[in-house]
Amino acid sequence: MTFRHVAVGLTGLAVILFVIGLMFREDVGEKPYLKIAGAGFVFNYRVSDAYYGFTAVVQKPVRNYSVIEAEFEDPAGGPPHRVRAKLTPRSKRYALRSPPLRGIEAKRPYRVSVRLVQNGDKAVLFEGDFTVASQISDRVVPPKPLTVGPGYHRNQDLPRGWKAPPAEERG
Repeated sequence: MTFRHVAVGLTGLAVILFVIGLMFREDVGEKPYLKIAGAGFVFNYRVSDAYYGFTAVVQKPVRNYSVIEAEFEDPAGGPPHRVRAKLTPRSKRYALRSPPLRGIEAKRPYRVSVRLVQNGDKAVLFEGDFTVASQISDRVVPPKPLTVGPGYHRNQDLPRGWKAPPAEERG
């Protein structure tokens, strides 16, 4: 076996691998700028907090410091809550969440609107809507935080003997 045979064999292998790579490549141009990777509600009963949010993944190159804008429907019926996240070169994954909320009903879909606005010319690169529903209502969240301070002392402002409603009443 000569050097020439090895060179021809390696060239042939490189051509085959290149063709396989072309067959299975993903065209970035066909992807949307943002992909919603997940969404849901979070109930933190210890601090008497409930909110919802989502994770977005940037799939195409975007100018640094462009902005993801989100509007979360208010379960209490007020105007939508607006939240913004500035894109940085350090991350492709961003989590946006609503402020603390009340009035969340079980199995009711709440609307979220998302936009990606490019830095500089303010061009809208992505726009989309989706809904998020909770499996339980916010009645499981106490009216005040359960504990206070660094020692997790019982909150004296919490009604004595407060208990979450039974499962059938939570939604």
